[in-house]
Amino acid sequence: MLEILDFLIPVAQAQGTGAAGSASPPGVLAAIWPLFVLLPLFYFMLLRPQMKRAKEAREMLGKLAKGDEVVSSGGLAGRITTIGENYITLEIADKVEVKLQKSAIGSVLPKGTLKNL
Repeated sequence: MLEILDFLIPVAQAQGTGAAGSASPPGVLAAIWPLFVLLPLFYFMLLRPQMKRAKEAREMLGKLAKGDEVVSSGGLAGRITTIGENYITLEIADKVEVKLQKSAIGSVLPKGTLKNL
């Protein structure tokens, strides 16, 4: 039975505990220094860019006006005809209008991009 346990849990080799004493365990600072390195790295690599993109999207949605040409996140392109609190109406062809949530707008196109709607 002991031989099976020796295979599963390796036997500790002689640990050279000399007359000088044993090695002291690592301090608390040595255990948490990776956090001090990873937290700022996490902030600057993940959180900050995402907050910047979210701010740009909020600004874009706030600046929408009647007549702007937009593309939805689903790929639907059209010209804004009415703007409500949460919804906008897009004219995607002559006399064909669809209602979308404002949050579904992916990008605003330069004026004149959509010809002959």
